[in-house]
Amino acid sequence: MKKKLYKIGEVAKMFNLSISSLRHYENIGLLLPEKVDNDSGYRYYSIKQFEILNTIKYLRALDMPIDKITDFLNNKEPEKLEELLLEQKELIEKKKRELALIEEKINNRLHSIKSAIKSNLNKIVIKNFPLRKIAQAKEILTPNDYLDLEEALRKLVSGSLEPIIFLGKVGLGISEERLKKQDWNSYDKLFIILDDTDNFEGKIEILPAETCATLRFGGTHKDAPLYYRKLIDYINQNNYLINGFAKEITMIDNCLSTDENKFVTEIQIPIRRNDDEKI
Repeated sequence: MKKKLYKIGEVAKMFNLSISSLRHYENIGLLLPEKVDNDSGYRYYSIKQFEILNTIKYLRALDMPIDKITDFLNNKEPEKLEELLLEQKELIEKKKRELALIEEKINNRLHSIKSAIKSNLNKIVIKNFPLRKIAQAKEILTPNDYLDLEEALRKLVSGSLEPIIFLGKVGLGISEERLKKQDWNSYDKLFIILDDTDNFEGKIEILPAETCATLRFGGTHKDAPLYYRKLIDYINQNNYLINGFAKEITMIDNCLSTDENKFVTEIQIPIRRNDDEKI
């Protein structure tokens, strides 16, 4: 009985594959046609190759690499397939963990963006911050815009294995001593607030939980002195003491908007009661 043959286009349609995929499988030796017409170059496939193609499609649906599929088809044993499936399961578990981290990073940034957009500007708010991890570089900085910080930022994150600089994470600091002297026209340090998902290889420092007098204003670092004055006056008038270095964090700047009217920066000054009572 003559063996029934199917043209490459028919096979592609039956298996919902592109002709280019079948040609690729042929080129790498994964699935050779039963027959190639020497005159026309047409490819023909037989029923016996359908089982192989089914296996290829199934394993590709499990995201198994072509080389692993080739290995199995050349050594078809149930133990071999079990080994490959266990390896693939381990890879999938790793990807799931990686995707969960990515999702957490996205949620963190969404929270920052929503918070920045809804900012109540020029209003002093007392906030309690949990323990925070930072990477910092101590140097005197007098930036006019975000570009003035780029070189210092590059040095700070030079050991990082992944990008960590983004909205609401980069800040400038003024020491407690200089705040008390009302010297806020330059900065003592540059820092990055690290999320739990950040893979940072440099030195990490821990900020203890703290209560801060905070204020958000429309502008960037060059606009900040006026708002430091407002915060310091508030602290003095309400019987608070400065209790740590000020953190000035740009929440919306050129990285997020071309409209300067949408820029938002937050100043955080740690405080405690004059009588050491809890705030």
